[in-house]
Amino acid sequence: MIPVCTPSLSGKELAYVKDCLETNWISSQGKYVKAFEEQFAAYCGVTHGVATTSGTTALHLALATLKIGPGDEVILPAFTMMATAFAVLYCGARPVLVDADPETWNMDPSLLAEKITGKTRVILPVHIYGHPCDMDPIRELAEDHHAVVVEDAAEAHGAEYRGKRAGSLGQIGCFSFYANKIITTGEGGMVVTDDPALAARARALKDLAFDPEKRFLHTDLGFNYRMTNIQAAIGLAQLERIGTFVAARRAHAARYHELLQDLRGLRLPVEKPWARNVYWMYGIVTGKESPVPRDRLMGLLADRGVETRAFFIPVHRQPVCRKMGLFSGERYPVAEDLGENGLYLPSGSGLTGEELAQTAGSLHEIWDLGR
Repeated sequence: MIPVCTPSLSGKELAYVKDCLETNWISSQGKYVKAFEEQFAAYCGVTHGVATTSGTTALHLALATLKIGPGDEVILPAFTMMATAFAVLYCGARPVLVDADPETWNMDPSLLAEKITGKTRVILPVHIYGHPCDMDPIRELAEDHHAVVVEDAAEAHGAEYRGKRAGSLGQIGCFSFYANKIITTGEGGMVVTDDPALAARARALKDLAFDPEKRFLHTDLGFNYRMTNIQAAIGLAQLERIGTFVAARRAHAARYHELLQDLRGLRLPVEKPWARNVYWMYGIVTGKESPVPRDRLMGLLADRGVETRAFFIPVHRQPVCRKMGLFSGERYPVAEDLGENGLYLPSGSGLTGEELAQTAGSLHEIWDLGR
């Protein structure tokens, strides 16, 4: 079976982890945490990085750092991984949804203004599957309404918007280093920012909010979101090869485009002129002219040794949201279409030419049989 994504761990990961073990620095103290924070922040084009235990905790930490709470509203896309909405709900704030752009699959900026109210504190765009959001109109609206922009860049390491990297496009950026991300620490995340005050507060909150003058004295509600030195060691080794990983994913996407563009009824991912898409996952969307529906297509690909994953289920269709009385009667047709008809193909940085050709060949075979 060709996997959807597997990590590439053939750099200095083992050597750095061995150093952690041999020096006994295995917890959240140690040189690799600081080095990873500093070097990843620099890669993003910002000055501060705060490592966390996951992308979800990075998002929660960012919102907690901004003191988001009950009575506040946070605008986010309807089409996103549920962790984005969970982070808002953890704070007791109200998530407000915006439908997706049909081309980029990101938050549609043209629909954003109508969702802003006097309670809007944060606009939280998500760079879906590695393509950056159209940030200029988002930032302009945020500035006009005194809201903060927090980027969910969990899937967008190295993506660029008008020459600036994801993570540097708002006041705060949040990343995930889960095993299938472009670079990984197994589990892990990062908050990045240019604001020293926000960085200091985030760093304190993620470490149980110890009083800086007297340990075991706590004046804030803190969290244990500390990344271990071992995880950071893996992350640092991964970061050393991020350019190679991004180049590989872009090359795979170019080859997929070449091989799949003639399949009727199949929508392929785009790259807008102002964007650099890192194709975290190469997504496709079936349409009315496709020979088989999405779920059947996934089964036929599995029969041919190709693993796939369905797109995210939109936030407003999640049972947990219905239980909480959220989004009753709300419709987001683009997000619904993506959730029902989208899937992604094998996309890992280590995908071989033979695996890519087999995947594309399987799709052509299915299309030919459906004629």
